[in-house]
Amino acid sequence: MSEVLYEKFDGYAVFTLNRPEVLNAFNTPLRERFTDCMDDFEADEEMRVGIVTGAGRAFGAGADLKALAQGADTIQGDSDRAVRAHAGQFGRSSKVFVAAINGPCIAGAFEWTLDMDIRICVPGAYFGLFEVKRGLLASFGLQRLPRMIPFGEAMYLILTGDRMTAEQALRCGLVHEVVPPEQLMARAVEVAQLILGNHPLGVEGARAIARHAIERDAADTRVLAGWVGRSVRRPRDIDEGLQAFVERREAAFPAE
Repeated sequence: MSEVLYEKFDGYAVFTLNRPEVLNAFNTPLRERFTDCMDDFEADEEMRVGIVTGAGRAFGAGADLKALAQGADTIQGDSDRAVRAHAGQFGRSSKVFVAAINGPCIAGAFEWTLDMDIRICVPGAYFGLFEVKRGLLASFGLQRLPRMIPFGEAMYLILTGDRMTAEQALRCGLVHEVVPPEQLMARAVEVAQLILGNHPLGVEGARAIARHAIERDAADTRVLAGWVGRSVRRPRDIDEGLQAFVERREAAFPAE
């Protein structure tokens, strides 16, 4: 079974995260496969819009914490190709990405959607950065979310590890619209076709300017994030957070 399904249509492609038994949690094979698909998508001049969705009842659960706890995977992957599959891959592209969010969308998967251009979800979707519960540190989401929604809303999610419902996401502009599950992919394709009907260079240029506006000062933020990450990610805390996840209990982090 392929960890990512990749289908091309007339001007657009659909990427489907395909580990439904673990809510499409990211592991090294999935990240590597997604990178392969992205390479093909980028090289194909006929492809102008990518739609990303999930198989089963979730969009994505971020890193596979059970695999991490068991030593079967690593946080960053074990190859250069796996490491390339992170949120910034969408912003680096000159092509448009639409997130068709079919269910829970948390941690790294949530960060992926924050780097896409348009987000559509179903009523049962929810969003969150749960890393603070596991001794981990979110990355791209900490840098991007406060630029996209009201600061207080972003800080609530970042600091509490609570979830945001589809209705709340719509209210604060995180998602463009909420549609019934049976209409999700049809609406995502409709949006893609609206984009494809426009002047290709006009779309590319407008997107480049708009993304520059939201990504300015990103380099300074990445430097700070690297320094903070080295201080926060303590191995014993990560171990406790992962074990608590596996045992379905609250983590007990030491004070120092």
